Amino acid sequence: MTRNLYITTVEAQSGKSAITLGVMQLLLSGLQRVAFFRPIILQDEDLDNDINLVLNYFNLDIPYESTYAYTLRQARDLINQGKHDQLMETILAKYKELEKNYDWVLVEGTDFHAAASNFEFDINAEIADNLGCPLFVVLNSLGKSDEDLISSALMSLESFQDKGLDVLGLTLNRYAGQAAEAVAQAIRDRGPNGDKLCVSVIPEDATLSKPSMSEVQKCLNAEVLYGASRMEALAHNYVVAAMHIDNFLEYLEKDSLIITPGDRSDIILSSLVARVSAKYPDVAGIVLTGGIRPTQKVAELIEGWTGAPLAVLLAPDCTFTTALKLYDLYGRIDAGNQRKIATALGLFETHVNVRRLSTWLVADRPDKMTPKMFEFSLIQKATSDRRRIVLPEGEGERILKATEIILRRGIADITLLGREDRIQDMISKLGVDVSGAEIIDPTTSPEFDEYCHTFYELRKHKGATEDNARDLMADPTYYGTMMVYKGKADGMVSGSVTTTAQTIRPALQFIKTKPGVCTVSSVFFMCLRDRVLVYGDCAVNPDPTAEQLADIALTSAQTAKLFGVEPRVAMLSYSTGASGQGEDVDKVRRATEIAKRRAPNLPIEGPLQYDAAVDPDVAAAKLPGSDVAGHASVFIFPDLNTGNNTYKAVQRSSGAVAMGPILQGLRRPVNDLSRGCTVIDVVYTTAITAIQAQEKKGVLG
Repeated sequence: MTRNLYITTVEAQSGKSAITLGVMQLLLSGLQRVAFFRPIILQDEDLDNDINLVLNYFNLDIPYESTYAYTLRQARDLINQGKHDQLMETILAKYKELEKNYDWVLVEGTDFHAAASNFEFDINAEIADNLGCPLFVVLNSLGKSDEDLISSALMSLESFQDKGLDVLGLTLNRYAGQAAEAVAQAIRDRGPNGDKLCVSVIPEDATLSKPSMSEVQKCLNAEVLYGASRMEALAHNYVVAAMHIDNFLEYLEKDSLIITPGDRSDIILSSLVARVSAKYPDVAGIVLTGGIRPTQKVAELIEGWTGAPLAVLLAPDCTFTTALKLYDLYGRIDAGNQRKIATALGLFETHVNVRRLSTWLVADRPDKMTPKMFEFSLIQKATSDRRRIVLPEGEGERILKATEIILRRGIADITLLGREDRIQDMISKLGVDVSGAEIIDPTTSPEFDEYCHTFYELRKHKGATEDNARDLMADPTYYGTMMVYKGKADGMVSGSVTTTAQTIRPALQFIKTKPGVCTVSSVFFMCLRDRVLVYGDCAVNPDPTAEQLADIALTSAQTAKLFGVEPRVAMLSYSTGASGQGEDVDKVRRATEIAKRRAPNLPIEGPLQYDAAVDPDVAAAKLPGSDVAGHASVFIFPDLNTGNNTYKAVQRSSGAVAMGPILQGLRRPVNDLSRGCTVIDVVYTTAITAIQAQEKKGVLG
């Protein structure tokens, strides 16, 4: 088993950084301390894009200065001065320092610029040899025939083999052909050690290669005049506008970047109007050239718009020079661009044999689990058996941004509820791609009458009327819950703009609890630095009885096991064992007895104080011989006040990532979001819901 890997290419624009993202995610799914190192970077004026991307996205605690040795210019100067040995010694010394402090080192080679390609091939091969790294080779497939691509791959493999290097994997990236598997098999059959080589083919996706407005701004050293919140929009083509409006509009395509002098008020205004018009494709942004600002009246018109519908940049150069710079601009994956990151990871996970590669790279997996390991396991489990999740708050900005990521990662199929015109307006405004999602307006859907009738039949014994049923079913939360009940969706996630009660109420009314479960409760996954703990109940039941506490304990243990956490249940109280008396501690003692009778093989202990549950030394003193004390993974709090305050205290004081609340005990999964949730919160809650839905699927009766 290797403890390092060198990702390299033989040409420019191979999409190497996307592969680096995928491999690093794979490593962090099984290892705690992984370092990232680039022996030679392109420039020293700004932060290296790939280093910044990896350090920030994966929250790696590595000083930036430790992640590289030289710039490309410095490396060439040293070699030209006859200081080749100094170059290699410094690279090796910086690598060894990382190797000493981390369990694994992922190394990424140079970026291959045309003027230095021969030099870069040789220097990457020599560095990999000196570091003792096997190679993962990335080739740019774009513009090559299948036979040319096969020949290029075989030639690269033979060249590295001639230099005595071991190639572990080969990815043909940005493939636009129709015979991906045949090409990969030809390389395996004809290449050296093909049976041991992990060959993969990843298709071209314009999302990764096209520049964002943020990249356009950096390339041109432009000023952002308007639409600073629209800088993630991607420019798929350029339109240099120097003609009359009628003719100019004929050239507009989806995600066009308009390049025009700053005094062309007609082009500026028509571009803005086209962006919000249903009759024209969405424009990515506008670049005003010549350093000419819009006239005062035009500026007032734009500023009076409630949120500029697209980014407007001011470039200092003339139109011709600006266009030349942009035609040479190649899109990168920036640390803040969630769309590109999700696309890259989704492509990697879909088209690379992750399981096979993982066995080679991470053979000995530790027992402990980091937040990144847990997050990756969620994505893996969700994508392994995709389910359909309904999101009732489909008109919301966070929901739509999360939907794009969910679809790109292949986490789940999505149904969005809401008025279609409002959803489409928001999609256009945000510039997101959710074309793979189903959109339903509850009140105009063909199933509306059927759902109203079903609700009436289910609730008429509780006083529901047909009119009442129609009113409630027009509420997206009720409609979404009925979709889950009917088997039209496998689960629901809601609550970004509604209360927990609004999310849970319809589920309690007609989805109801699983057989053998009497209490709907919740857990939080507390992702600490080196492990994941389960806290329950911290969101639903204010003051559970002993019977309810036992129910919560058993359901929480099942939830823990479903998500890869081995359940060892601590029933928490203010005393440990038989040391304390009182109504509250007696309740916990009775709950423990009930839970043990119902699940005699489940490791469960109570009452336990938190320190005795989590600290082996304290446990040895307070409750020696316990299988749970000191090693608990599931913590059951005696009441909502204690649970809610504890999870927030741990979250804020330790920097733990808290995922939840995750509802449990229902016959079909429904989960609640915090009204302050982030886009990523929505993504992971959806993944969790999809995994819960994998347990059982069908129409309830």
